[in-house]
Amino acid sequence: MDTRQLAAFCAVVERKSFSEAAERIGVTQPAVSQQIRSLEDRVGQQLLDRSGRRVEPTEAGNRLYRSAQRLLALERQLLEDVAGEADGPLRGQLAMGASTGPGGTVVPVLLCEFAEANPQVTVDLTISDTQTIVEQVARRELELGVVGATPRNRAVSYEPFFHDEVILVCPPDHPFAGKTVSLDDLRGRRLIVMQEGAGVRQVIEDELREAGTRLRDLEVRLELGLQESVKSAVEAGHGVTFISRTAVERELGSGVLAEARVRGLEPSREISLVRAAGRVSTRVADAFVEFARDRL
Repeated sequence: MDTRQLAAFCAVVERKSFSEAAERIGVTQPAVSQQIRSLEDRVGQQLLDRSGRRVEPTEAGNRLYRSAQRLLALERQLLEDVAGEADGPLRGQLAMGASTGPGGTVVPVLLCEFAEANPQVTVDLTISDTQTIVEQVARRELELGVVGATPRNRAVSYEPFFHDEVILVCPPDHPFAGKTVSLDDLRGRRLIVMQEGAGVRQVIEDELREAGTRLRDLEVRLELGLQESVKSAVEAGHGVTFISRTAVERELGSGVLAEARVRGLEPSREISLVRAAGRVSTRVADAFVEFARDRL
């Protein structure tokens, strides 16, 4: 099977556009269309639905896409081995994503250090909520993801990466500062939370459920999208929030924020590495994971 046809097909699936796929792989749009037609003739089935505004894979196209990704990864690995690069300097691109917690603290530092140690590697980091990162990894738009929760998705696999504590923070002059409070105390205070899909929010909802209550039973006054937004709102005195300790270590150390504890709650989470199920990992991705584990 012609891997150039498979590469063109995968590009169309990922970009949902013949013109964007052509630009990505550096050929003309008619060339991409011809490659897709030849591939459909070869397999004897329609692989793409062209009837809507965006091109979407058919059921057969989805099956082919998953297998094509594995085949193309094996081809890249084969070419590296034949070229004698398997033991040489790392080169290539690492496209990965991270949820707002680890993506705002740990991951950028690791990537900068990795890039400095491997100057022929380019890094592209996407920051979003956990659900979005997982979906992008599942669609093969990102090779690796680092997320603070593990939403169910059969197209990906998770593995532990590092441990993170979730804490309650407040302004330093807040009545909760430095104290252990009860859930009843928390019910009477303005609580700021992150948007649905955020890993920290899922951890807190699970912890509250185990304690016999729900997030909506508390006085949630603000629901903000980004971790930085939540942190800024608390610093300005608009309420309290649950947040990753790694995200506020500097503010806790400088006294801008204070920590509190809620009796009966011990929220923590395993930060996970997410990969597309069945995808053959590249040498660059494997090297980054090994590099990161040595430092975490």
